[in-house]
Amino acid sequence: MSTPTRPLTPGTLSRRSVLQGLTALGVGASLFGAAGCESAVSQANASGAAGTPQRGGTIKAGIAQDVIPGNFLTNSNTGITVIIGLAYDFLIRYPNDKVEPTPALATAWRLAEDGRSLTLDLRDDVTFHSGRPFTSKDVEFSIKTYADPLWTAQLRSTAAAITSFDTGEAHTITLGFEHPLGNVFDLLDTVPILDSESIDELRTGAKFIGTGPFQVSGWKPNTSIGFTRNERYWVPERPYADAVDVTIIPDPKALLAALKSGQVQFANGLSSLDVENLTKGDDFTKIRLEGAEKQLYVGSNVTAKPLDDVRVRQAIAYAVDKDRVVSDVVRGAGYTASLPWPRYSAAFDEAANATYARDVTKAKTLLAEVGTIPTLPLTYQTGPLQEALAAIVQSNLADIGITVELDPVDGAQFVKQLIGAQFKGLWIAIHSWAQYTPSTLTVSAYPFNAHKNASRFESRDYVAAADAAWEIPDGASAEAVAAYRTVSEQLLDEVFLAEIAIYWEQWASSSALQGAGYTKRSELLLTDAYLTTA
Repeated sequence: MSTPTRPLTPGTLSRRSVLQGLTALGVGASLFGAAGCESAVSQANASGAAGTPQRGGTIKAGIAQDVIPGNFLTNSNTGITVIIGLAYDFLIRYPNDKVEPTPALATAWRLAEDGRSLTLDLRDDVTFHSGRPFTSKDVEFSIKTYADPLWTAQLRSTAAAITSFDTGEAHTITLGFEHPLGNVFDLLDTVPILDSESIDELRTGAKFIGTGPFQVSGWKPNTSIGFTRNERYWVPERPYADAVDVTIIPDPKALLAALKSGQVQFANGLSSLDVENLTKGDDFTKIRLEGAEKQLYVGSNVTAKPLDDVRVRQAIAYAVDKDRVVSDVVRGAGYTASLPWPRYSAAFDEAANATYARDVTKAKTLLAEVGTIPTLPLTYQTGPLQEALAAIVQSNLADIGITVELDPVDGAQFVKQLIGAQFKGLWIAIHSWAQYTPSTLTVSAYPFNAHKNASRFESRDYVAAADAAWEIPDGASAEAVAAYRTVSEQLLDEVFLAEIAIYWEQWASSSALQGAGYTKRSELLLTDAYLTTA
């Protein structure tokens, strides 16, 4: 077996002080100051002075994908992320540029010395859109629902490792763990607080009831999602807008036209080239989602021949022209990668990240050892980014003697195949979760989950490495960094997923919209957003 050669020098990042007692972060601190939206809002307003926020009006947005209620906790499309970002709240919030928890519905917390339990103090002034008060019972319900296999949530294994809930007090909860969870704050930043009284209607899309700044006023499948201001929202004077109207516009050209004509003031679903061209003047603003990095990759079903041979997978990794992908597909908004970790991650290593630099000769040599390679299907989700990436990958693999047959599918079908590990051969996709504590990726994300993944890759060593990293109480400690090194070695050696690039998604808004932000999961935030007048 041929294996790549690479040095691995662990990075450093410490948040032990965060894990050992965070009451000092400020009981009752506003979510929209210290708690993670500030950098996003600053960036959204970077094109000019925002001026004084103005109240009222209806923000109009266009997105490319509709919500799929049954996938509500999968974080798998823009319809879902828009509803969660506008209508739901979380226990803690990560700033976009750090993996450090700050207060949201939880105001303070205390992690036990052995890392086996966490006590959270909760806000006492929060109500659901229905008017029902938020209590510790709702935290228990939300985490248990997230852990339910019915919802196929990506951090389900972490939620399931919370085995006890002390809800004796209405606004304090103690979570007990099966074992130390180095990524528990990732979970608390991810699980939306759900309403137990309407959970069945959430499953069908009849109701979306949260505690967030806007409440869902109506959903017309494949057409629109309406939101109105939550008059009881717990952040004073927020949100500024009276309403948000979201239109589903799958065609990128139609979405671009809607933004240019003023039909919408925000667009998520444009190509990087369109965003680049659109924002050259002063009329439109680019929102680059730094801190919410995503990754482009080629996946392999390792049970399908010849992809069961690691040499073929390594050859594919060497074949892809990553520099071209960064320059042409994401228009320079990213950097090449052999591992999923962004530069600020505790697991990032610059030398290891360059392991699979383009090397056509090495790729051909590996394939020569294998023999004739049959035509392979290459599945991808329709959309401007994926279509451009598919064309480059198809051309690059042809350069080394691999013929691929393009297999475009719609978003719902693609997610079904990803979750169900149903790809016939190769696929290209976007993944996330590496912007969090590194252990989250390998025990959670559909493509990477060591226990069950989209590649059908099974390895006792990979499971052991992923679980060992996950169970270290301080996910940024030196011990954890060493564990991530072992995980990275597994990913590079087996390359069942060939990373291509880490990139920043880019949204566009008109200059009439100020203050739009985002979470580390790319959920749209309009709590601080407002419309300017001419």
